Amino acid sequence: MLPGDRAPHFVRSFERGLAVIRSFDAEHPARTLSEVAQTCDLTRAAARRLLLTLVDLGYVHQDGRLFRLTPRVLELGYSYLSSVTLPQLAEPHLDQLVAHVRESSSLCVLDGDDIVYVARVATRRIMTASITVGTRFPAYVTSVGRVILAHLPRDEAQLRLARTEFKSLTARTISSPEALRAELRRVRRQGYAIVDQELEEGLRSVAAPVREPDGEVVAGVNIAVHAGRTSLDSIRADLLPHLLAAAARIEADLRITGPARAASHGTGTHRSSSSRRSPAPRP
Repeated sequence: MLPGDRAPHFVRSFERGLAVIRSFDAEHPARTLSEVAQTCDLTRAAARRLLLTLVDLGYVHQDGRLFRLTPRVLELGYSYLSSVTLPQLAEPHLDQLVAHVRESSSLCVLDGDDIVYVARVATRRIMTASITVGTRFPAYVTSVGRVILAHLPRDEAQLRLARTEFKSLTARTISSPEALRAELRRVRRQGYAIVDQELEEGLRSVAAPVREPDGEVVAGVNIAVHAGRTSLDSIRADLLPHLLAAAARIEADLRITGPARAASHGTGTHRSSSSRRSPAPRP
């Protein structure tokens, strides 16, 4: 369903309330009423009602003209994380991987058109933006996003590419559907994805898919490195074998826990019964 096609049950005021919460971030921990209204494309009156409702519920604190989120907002994410099995299964394997390669590693899932970090073990900060659990980036420009997109059913992959807003985040960013389709076919063939300074200058990453027991790719695990320290050849020769081994160990644990528990992580994608029964065709 496209953003403009809302079902009869859709509650737009709830959508706006969530937008207000998402308008606060690391760069904007405090906002005025006018800033919230502008960021969320709301009238001042609507923004005021939503903010004051969130204040009454304890999710937002008002200090004069400024509004800030309160720690209670963490409850919204904790409900998800406390029921998740995949990040819990992955974390010890990420620890082991990072101990071997001495570089940061993360587990991500697909949520809408973004990838979301659901587990992470960091060694050093190599990006301008701080990455934590819950951080999200456009899927098309990340190595993790590409290993997931490359294994989606054809119709779903085509739909996602058609609605993707391509932006040249760096001079190296793939910025056309045709080029991305070609890259996804290559990722599917080789079984991993490497992104070289497409998301941010100086950042390289390599990702491998994580499959459920039925063979469906439900997540991706990556290693991120600084381009000045690690060449593409070194990524393939020195990092990729450890990464693939870590992905295989996560998949082995998923086979032990069973598909019902593995599926509880919730990737934000709809999986039909037909897509479970047969391998996904190439995008």
